[in-house]
Amino acid sequence: MIRPRPLRSFRGQIVMLTAGITAAAMILLTVVVQLVLARIAANDVDRVLQDRAEAVISSASTDAAGALVVPDGQLDAGVAVYDDRGGLVAGVAPDRLRDLYAALSTARSTALRSFGEHSRVLAEPFTAADGVVGVVVVVERLEPYEEAERLALIVSLLTGLLATVAAAAVAAWATRRALAPVAEMAATATEWSEHDLSRRFDLGEPENELSALAGTLDQLLEKVAAAIRSEQRLTSELAHELRTPLTTVQGMADLILMRDTLPAEARADLEEIVAAGRRMATTISTLLDLARTETQVLAGARCSLRDVLGEIGSQLAADREALVVDVPDLRLGVPHDLAVRAISPVVENAMRFSRTEVRVGATAAAGTVEVQIDDDGPGVDPDDAERIFEPGTTSSPGSGAGLGLAIARRIARTLGGDVVVAPGPGVTRFAVRLPRG
Repeated sequence: MIRPRPLRSFRGQIVMLTAGITAAAMILLTVVVQLVLARIAANDVDRVLQDRAEAVISSASTDAAGALVVPDGQLDAGVAVYDDRGGLVAGVAPDRLRDLYAALSTARSTALRSFGEHSRVLAEPFTAADGVVGVVVVVERLEPYEEAERLALIVSLLTGLLATVAAAAVAAWATRRALAPVAEMAATATEWSEHDLSRRFDLGEPENELSALAGTLDQLLEKVAAAIRSEQRLTSELAHELRTPLTTVQGMADLILMRDTLPAEARADLEEIVAAGRRMATTISTLLDLARTETQVLAGARCSLRDVLGEIGSQLAADREALVVDVPDLRLGVPHDLAVRAISPVVENAMRFSRTEVRVGATAAAGTVEVQIDDDGPGVDPDDAERIFEPGTTSSPGSGAGLGLAIARRIARTLGGDVVVAPGPGVTRFAVRLPRG
């Protein structure tokens, strides 16, 4: 069987697209927020350093000897004041920053330095009221600001995750509600196209996308119905045209077979012609039945599955012993003749490929009877599980035209069922599904 690619849900695509766009937007927003926070934090650190330095400078004075004096209350941790020669006059330089403080103690202009990843140092030269020059050096630890940035990052990521989930949930809910009528209309149109081509949505003039879709589906159903009616007329006309000459051929062959002087080789050839003619007559009768409308075919039709399989078995003649039938007494909601023509090609196909025997069973479900035909033949290649139902497809030598399975499936689908290759317990299994009576 040629396996179709799994359908990708349009609703799923919309949900994934919405979630992806939301996630990308939240990531971009998080990056922007982090950059802005980093910039704000850097400005805040520099401003704090500047404010601390100005507080120290405003409190600085000179003593009687002309030396710089700074009140102890202004000397926070990490604050150091140097004279114009770089000598420490107040405060204490942190041990780990001693070299950096010494380098900045003689700065003649404002200098900002970063020490590692967790400290920021400011050197601010100043001139006291009596003209004495000095330099104040202060440090600010960055851990509190970094912690705030980390918390902001965590909050941003959690917010982004929640926003993405919420957007996906809203998209799923909205698309489910929006697409539910479309899915329902598509399923309804498919059901009508297979079983009731007379049905239409008839929503009137298009007022929105759904009514426009309904109008389009109505047009498609009308075209399908017209095509099927045309095909039915052509099938009926061809069948009628073929029936008369076929009857003549069969009659002449039967008359010739009645001659006692007919050579054995010629008799065998004529018997083959008669058998082929009968198969063709059965096919023509089937085509004529298919040309009738479904209402005419199914009206009041009921039959017994055992009777159907009994007639199929009697048609097999010498091969009948290789057919094992074990089915419950089930009623089919289809005409007897069409049930025979839907099942017999499948049984004959199984008999043709079977090595020892063909077993026929049946199960009933709600409104459906499934007839299972199992054979121990070479099996069906999965890639051919659909192709074998195409008209003209045959995989065995002989005179077969490759129409048996195609006609069986067409009859079953016309009756509201189907014929498929089904998984079986170590055998090749065909399943014929027909309405239950």
